[in-house]
Amino acid sequence: MSDISAAIQWAALVILSVLLAAALEWASFPAAMLLGPMLAGVAFALRGASLSVPRQAFIGAQAVIGCLVALTFSPATLVALARDWPLMLLVIALVIVFGAAVGMALMRFGSLPGNTAAWGTSPGGAAAMTAMAESFGADIRMVAFMQYLRVFIVILTASAVSWLLLGHAAAPPARSWSPGFDAPLLPLAQTLALVGAGVLAARCRRMPAGALLVPMLAGAGLNSQGIISITLPPWLLWCAYASLGWYIGLKFTRQTVAYALRAVPQLLLATFSLMALCGGAAWMLHAWAGVDALSAYLATSPGGLDSVAVIAVGSGCDVGFVLALQTLRLFAVVLAGPLVARLVCRVNGRSARGMVQAARQ
Repeated sequence: MSDISAAIQWAALVILSVLLAAALEWASFPAAMLLGPMLAGVAFALRGASLSVPRQAFIGAQAVIGCLVALTFSPATLVALARDWPLMLLVIALVIVFGAAVGMALMRFGSLPGNTAAWGTSPGGAAAMTAMAESFGADIRMVAFMQYLRVFIVILTASAVSWLLLGHAAAPPARSWSPGFDAPLLPLAQTLALVGAGVLAARCRRMPAGALLVPMLAGAGLNSQGIISITLPPWLLWCAYASLGWYIGLKFTRQTVAYALRAVPQLLLATFSLMALCGGAAWMLHAWAGVDALSAYLATSPGGLDSVAVIAVGSGCDVGFVLALQTLRLFAVVLAGPLVARLVCRVNGRSARGMVQAARQ
């Protein structure tokens, strides 16, 4: 494929990405707009395509995802936090500790290199964890593989639990394919200014993943106070997801794919272990705080916020509690991710330099 012009390769990559994303979206698969381009990128990389995504596009995608995370933080989240903050903070801390424990076990007894295990087992925020991982020396390809394998399993399990407890599955929301070119100009300009601030922050070497963290923190504060209004039209999200998906997918090699497939058994064991531990936290909520079983399970589920939200709304459980706890955990995981990864690696007795070298081999 390397003898075909870059323009033709890009055109074919875009077409395949759209087809895969549409198929995954039709099947209600989580993060379809990211996974479609990523899978297409993997296919092209394995065929020898001579394509690569500029790093500035990847940084811009990080900034957009930061705005997306900020958008989940709302006044309703603050109200729920004010009402149940001791309980929520305890559960969030437990889930983060569980993720660190599973990552530590995967590093010590598995075959994953370096802090890739720590980032890949972070419970929640799959897109954010994937976008941040490379800035801290992890193998972004394996982190993406681990995160979305877990999301897939968790969402299937959560849907099954909802069906078993209530006798029906959550109905997926109506799909809209409008590109959103009619988005209001002022909120769009404010959002793009946040994205620009994130891109500028990425130049600061003292702030790894600043492209994601600056829009996330600034956007959450300003948007929740009504000072600005973050808007993310579909075309902007599509561009960000495609850039991130291609950036990851085009880095894959035959050796990486073979290694990822060989690691599936240990990744499945890690996923089910994390789910069991989070299930213990759900039992605590149910037994000690009187939260109904389904709300407790969904609130502590280590899956994606968007997919859990769909199941929660369709199941008729305490949606406010579920979304508040999931949102706060998402923020906590993103902020604590670097510290937890370093701590896990230090406990395992491996230097950061050695882990980065291992991840790049």
